Parts: sequence; structure tokens; C-alpha cells
Amino acid sequence: MIPETEFARNTPRSFSQTKKADAIAGLTAAAVVLPKAMAYATVAGLPVIVGIYTAFLPTIIYALLGSSRVLSVSSTTTIAILTAAELQTVVPDSDPGRLIVATATFTALTGLLLVLAAILRLGFVANLISLPVLIGFKAGIGLVIILDQLPKLFGLHPFKQGFFRDILGFLQHLPDASASTAVVGLLALSLLLAVEHLWPHSPAPLGIVGGAIMGSWLFDLNSHGVAIVGHIPRALPAVTLPDLDLVLILLPGAVGVALMSFTETVAAGRAFAVAADPPIRANRELVAVGAANFGGALFGAMPAGGGTSQTAVVRALGGRSQTASLFTAAASVATMLVLAPLLGLLPQAALSAIVIVYSVGLIQPQEFSAIRRVRRMEFRWALAALLGVLFFGTLQGIVIAIAVSLLGLASQSANPRIHVMGRSRGDPALWPVSAAHPGDDTPEGLLILRPEGRLFFANEQQVSDRIRDLVVQHGPRVLLLDLSRVFDIEYSALQMVIASDQNFGAEGVTLWLASLNPDVLDYVRASDFASRLGEARLFKTVDAGIAFYRTNVETSPPSTPIGPGREDI
Repeated sequence: MIPETEFARNTPRSFSQTKKADAIAGLTAAAVVLPKAMAYATVAGLPVIVGIYTAFLPTIIYALLGSSRVLSVSSTTTIAILTAAELQTVVPDSDPGRLIVATATFTALTGLLLVLAAILRLGFVANLISLPVLIGFKAGIGLVIILDQLPKLFGLHPFKQGFFRDILGFLQHLPDASASTAVVGLLALSLLLAVEHLWPHSPAPLGIVGGAIMGSWLFDLNSHGVAIVGHIPRALPAVTLPDLDLVLILLPGAVGVALMSFTETVAAGRAFAVAADPPIRANRELVAVGAANFGGALFGAMPAGGGTSQTAVVRALGGRSQTASLFTAAASVATMLVLAPLLGLLPQAALSAIVIVYSVGLIQPQEFSAIRRVRRMEFRWALAALLGVLFFGTLQGIVIAIAVSLLGLASQSANPRIHVMGRSRGDPALWPVSAAHPGDDTPEGLLILRPEGRLFFANEQQVSDRIRDLVVQHGPRVLLLDLSRVFDIEYSALQMVIASDQNFGAEGVTLWLASLNPDVLDYVRASDFASRLGEARLFKTVDAGIAFYRTNVETSPPSTPIGPGREDI
């Protein structure tokens, strides 16, 4: 969470001061939200006014229902590109009427899925995509968006054939670029990059939009071959009803967008929470974002989620409540009713520049480097998610990202760590044996192993094989299993332990158990394995087992039976 400053924590605020800060924060955030929302609408292949609609009703609904005090909800880069991929399959010819209906259906379906997930208490799903996989997925999305916008920056319209073919297509068509469009696009891109570098999260997009509109009007850029947004009606959004015939076609894509919307919303809400804020409630966020999407769908909005850029502005300017979002929504209404005709003069290249600048932020090479430095396996997961987007597409990429996360979770569960435990001279604590902790004060003939995690059918064989390898390697008289880190043991795994007791016993190795948590102990007792082990082979703590070994076993001849029940093996 982002910590508040000492001044902010200790300075009381009056109600009017708080509302004034919210108003300033909300209106400033609008200067960031509205230009980006228009740009993201073009990413999705929709009219720019759809972006403004998305910054209107969804923002209000989330402000009334969400658990975050400052989160600003609108369109995001990731959601925009996922929406584009889905709508292109349903409306390949970009028929305006059908496109609006398909968007309403897709957004409403996204909202309903989120609300259904809340009813089913699926808030935990936000944690199913690991951070490395999300980093890789977003990097792939960022590259796709940038490549998608580059032709528009130069006045080109190459045919889309896939990421790597599109790179070649762009380079082949580059000599045909419109010089005037390129000047406008590169100038807007350079200015925006410079301002964002010097003044992060500033209203720079608003300045770029205003300057581009002014230049378009003064120099009649459209007559010089610079494509502009075109006519935008000055009116509030009309009611648009979903088309039920499109539900089954759009359902798979809506699942992906719903998951990404929820994941981004919860992540952004948690990132900008401070100590004084109430906790972010995942299931309540599902309801809030779901209702925001469903309500917005009826009034022309595209799918929405929590955005980090605008939320950062709200927090930086002292916003303390969702009143800031209401001011942002009010600014979107003013834009629809007053400024719509001016927006029609906006060059498309300027919008592309805005999209490119804010898509670059999705690509974080330093994050890849940090992951690789700490966990090479998870670095490969991040690369798999990135390459999945580039090779197979955005919607397929999110499936690959989820699959990689789940496979990673399954791999970790199926291969739990098993540590050889020991005690160094002069150190009372037990540690995994290593160069730093050689275990040179551990009784000879006693092998202490500590498996970690849940033992169940998917990992029982791996655990059994690893334990046997360690027993063969060390040749102990007694194998003491420290089960303090085993929080659950499934029936199959328990049968593996019982079979190991029999097999090791036949080979002259006695099995002891120690430090069982209450649930695991109950399962062991219910299987009658506890009575078979008896008090001499079942210990409350590992130290108790070591003490018993030193007293009763260490000094006895190797051929002496160890503990009751040994004769029954």
C-alpha cells in the first residue's frame, strides 16, 4: 500500500476541505481520463464518444458501490485491446449500428459474469494469476497495442495478419506514410513523453488534445491528409439494449475481459489504499465493477475496470473519497454536451500518440529482470504469457496466462520441498541442513525430514520417491518425519505413509512422526495408524523425538527393536 505522508496523517481536515480536495482531484483526473478513454475507444475500434460514455455511468456506479475510496473506474489499455479482439470477430466490417449493439452486449455480459462471480463468492479468483504471469501478459498486450497504433501515427492502414507479420507489413508500408500525419503524430508523441517524464500523471493528455484540436482548426489539417475524429453528436448517450443472439458468441471473450477487469480493479485498489482506508473487499469489488459494466452497457459504454493512472492523480492531489470520481463523471457530461463538436477536429494521430505512451508503461523490462534474478522458473512463466499473446492473440494469451499460472501452482503442489533437518553445535534450533547449518549436532542414525505443504494424490509418489532416496543416501536407523509444515494430508498420501512404514520396517528403518497439526493428527488417528505407531513413535514435537532417540536408541545395539509395534511390521 502507498503510505501517507506524516503531514497527511496528523493534519485534521474539515468536511469542506475534503470535498474541495476531492473536487480538484476529480477534475484533474478527468483531464487524464477523458483523452485516454477516447484513445482506448479507438483501440477497441469504437467511436471516440464511447470512451467518454465509459468515463460517465460506470464511474458513478462504482463510486456508489465500490470498496475503494479513491479508485477511478474507466476503460484501460488491456481491456480495450481484449475488447477489440472480440468485437472484430463479431463485426468484421465495422458496421456502426451492429458494432454499438455488439459492444452493449459484450459489456453487459462482462458485467453479469462479474456479478455472478460475486454471488458464487469467487473473489479469490483475483489471486489465481500470479504476478510474473500478469507482468508477461501485460507486456505482450503493450507490444500489440503499440504495433496496432504505429500505422495510425504515420497515416497508414496495413492489413492485420498477426503480430510478427504486422511488423513486416508496417515496415513495408512505411515509405507510403503521410508526412503531415507523421509530423502531427510524432510531435504529439514527443511532447507527451517529455511531459510525462518530467511530470508523471499530469494532465498532459488534455494539453495534447487541446493543442492538436487547435492546430487542426488553424491549419485545416484534414485538407492536408491528416485524418481527424470527425463528427461527434452533442448529446447524452442513448439507451442501447443487448442482442441476446450474440451472447453465446461473445461469452468466451467476456470471461477473459471480466477476469482482467476484476484483476486490474483489485490490484489498483490495493495499490493505492492507505492505512486509514477500509480494506478492499474482493467480492464487493465484483459487485461494484459488474454493476458498473452492466449499467454502462445500457448507455453505450465499453467494458471498464480500475485504472492506475487516474487513480494515481486522485491520490496525489489529496482525493479522499469517491466524490472525486463523481466530479470526473460530471466533467464527462460537460464534454458530451459542450465540447463534442470540438473533439471532432482531433487528429487520429494525436490519439494514437496518447495510446502508445500509456501502453509503453505496460512493458516493464526491469520487472522481468527482477523475476529472473529471484526465480528463473517464474521468469519462464512470464515469458510464456508474453509469447502467448504475441503468437496466438490477446484472448488466447489470457487463456495461456491463466493456464501457466495454474500449471505453475500445480507444479509447486506436486513437487513439495522435503528438507533434511539438523542442528548445528551450539545452536538449539533445527534448520534445513546446509553449509551454514551442517547438522553436526544431530544424533547419528537419526534422519529428520520435513516435507512442506499439502500431501495429496498428485504428489504422494514424488514425496515417497524423494523420501526413499534420502533414506538410501543416509542409511538411518530411525526416520523421523517432521510434519509441522504439512497442513493437510489426503487419504492417498496417508496410505503412502502407512506403506512406507511397512516397507522401511522390513529394511530395518523405523518410522517416527512428530509435530502433527490437529487436523492431520485426527486423520492419522481415524486410520488407526496412530495406535499402530504408539507413544514411542508419535511425538508432539521434533525435540521430544530427538530426546527419546538419545535416551533409548542411540546407545542401543543396531539389532535392538525400536519402540512398540516393531514386532508387527
